[in-house]
Amino acid sequence: MFAYLVRRLFLMFVTLFGISIVIFFLLRIVPGNIVDILFAAAGYVDPADKANLEKELGIDRPLIVQYWHWISGFLRGDFGFSYVSEKPALQEILPRIPITAKLAGLALLFSASIGIPLGVISAVKQGTKLDYALRVVSLSGLSLPSFWLGLLILTASVAMFGQMPIFNPNPKTWLEAFATYAVPAAAVGFRSAALTMRITRSSMLEVLRQDYIRTARAKGASEAAVNYHHALKNAILPVITVIGIEAAFLIGGLIVTETVFNIPGVARFLVEAIRWRDYPIVQNLVMFIAVVVVFANFTVDMLYAVFDPRIRYTD
Repeated sequence: MFAYLVRRLFLMFVTLFGISIVIFFLLRIVPGNIVDILFAAAGYVDPADKANLEKELGIDRPLIVQYWHWISGFLRGDFGFSYVSEKPALQEILPRIPITAKLAGLALLFSASIGIPLGVISAVKQGTKLDYALRVVSLSGLSLPSFWLGLLILTASVAMFGQMPIFNPNPKTWLEAFATYAVPAAAVGFRSAALTMRITRSSMLEVLRQDYIRTARAKGASEAAVNYHHALKNAILPVITVIGIEAAFLIGGLIVTETVFNIPGVARFLVEAIRWRDYPIVQNLVMFIAVVVVFANFTVDMLYAVFDPRIRYTD
């Protein structure tokens, strides 16, 4: 187990190193930089002023030198300064991480708490009207774009209550915090819940046909024990995989939701930074998302052994 952990950690660092290279050089391939954008907005270009600004920002140096300056600073905890606000990049990013984390966490909780039970019910009641209704709901969740669902929620809120849900950055109680994040979390979590429900149903149907399930019923085990103790416990691995992928996706995939609900989170800030070619912000934010994705996959692998004792990570 220890050797496996060492190999996985080494692979994680190699993966993140490769991602850092891709992030850095792809960002530079995009035509134009912040200096070009600023001078274009000003309506004139003075070559001397442009060269001085590029030198001040350090973007006139060779790409290898720029990459080494960024990655060495990143490893030391020095994330540079924003080109737009001229504030430390970490100071700009840190306040936004908890906002996106809370939104993604609540959406994931909504997804798992709704998707798994409904998936089990749909599998157990296969072929019934309830099963068909739940399958329609799951297909609707996979088909409806989150931005359209968000706009629909905002429109319904205005029609019913005369106002839109307003983001409160400083809720005083947990109830206010829940009310602030619940609506956008439900909008983005509906799709994840639908996907979780589909995977749970498919996995449960496969397990329910196994011989040991018939044996458990023959021994007189109750339907609840068969469905939730024997079947779900063995059908949960694909669901864990999907939840892990969705957890990683939600951190970086909330761009539209944060924009629709005017939430000052990481995803929305990343889009603004890309538009301004704010290299320090973009590079560090994408690396943060990459770390979350890699760590989520590592956590899923570890959970496999917890939920299925047959899995052992040995040499």
